[in-house]
Amino acid sequence: MFKTIGILSPGDMGHAVGGRLAENGLRVVAALGDRSERTRRLAAQAGIEDVGDYTGLVRAADAILCILVPAEAEATAQRVADALAATGASLLYADCNAIAPQTVQRISQVITGAGSRFVDASIIGGPPRPGYTPRFYASGPGAAEFAALNDFGLEVVGMGERVGDASAIKMCYGALTKGQSALYTELLVAAEALGVSDALAAEFRHSQADALKRMAGLPGMPPKSRRWVGEMEEIAATFGAVGLTPKIFEGAADIYRFVGGTVLADRNPEDPGKPSLEEMIEGLAAALK
Repeated sequence: MFKTIGILSPGDMGHAVGGRLAENGLRVVAALGDRSERTRRLAAQAGIEDVGDYTGLVRAADAILCILVPAEAEATAQRVADALAATGASLLYADCNAIAPQTVQRISQVITGAGSRFVDASIIGGPPRPGYTPRFYASGPGAAEFAALNDFGLEVVGMGERVGDASAIKMCYGALTKGQSALYTELLVAAEALGVSDALAAEFRHSQADALKRMAGLPGMPPKSRRWVGEMEEIAATFGAVGLTPKIFEGAADIYRFVGGTVLADRNPEDPGKPSLEEMIEGLAAALK
C-alpha cells in the first residue's frame, strides 16, 4: 500500500501529478536540493515536501514517479539506482517519461539491478487540473502495483507485463500530436516568410476549418519546445528501430530546436500574456532573418 510518493521532478507535469496525489491523501515528496526557485515554488504550491537529495527520497518513498525531460531519464534512473544501492532501500520506480521502448528497457535493467521494482508508465494528456485527469498507461512487472494509484486521483490503464509497451503507445501518440504541431509551425512560418499568410489563412478558413482550430493552440507550445526536442528524437529512434524512417521526427526536433532558440521559449507556461498565433508566427519568421 502506498503512503508516500516521490516525484522526480515537480515541474509543469510533475507538480500537478504530485498535487493530485496529495489532494487524495498521499504524502508526496521530492528532492529539491539542486532544483530551481521556480521548481521549488511549484512544489510548495502542490503540497510537495522537500527531502533534500536522492538519498532522502529513496528512504522516504514507497514509489517514485520520474517525470522530466527525456534527455535526463537515463541519468536520473542511474542516480536513483546509486541511492538505492547505498541505502538498501527498495521501492517501485515508475518511468513516466516520453522515451523510446528501447530506452525504457535499459532503465528497467538499471532499477531492477539495484533491487527495486519497475513500471513503464507513459502519460497521455496534459497536467491534471480540476475536472481533468490524464491517462497513465502502465506496462511491465510493476504495472499491477502501480494501478493502486487509481485510488488516489490518477487514471491508470494497464497494458500487461512487457516493459516498453506503455512507452510505445506514447511515442505513437506524440508523433501525432507534437508532430502535427511541428508541421503546423513550419508551414505557417514558411507562409509568413513567403508573404502569403493572409491568403493561406483564408484558404484554411474555407477548406481546413478543423486544422485551423487546432493551429489556434500553437502559442502555448514555445515554452515547451526545448523539452519536446528530446521527445521527437526518442520518437525518431522508436520508428527507426522498427525499420521506418526516423527523418520525419528528426525534422520535427529541428523545428522545436529552432523555436527553443527564440525569446518566445523563455516564457513559463504559467506566465501571463501569451502571444497570439499571429504574433508567434511573425516572431518566428523574424528569427529566420
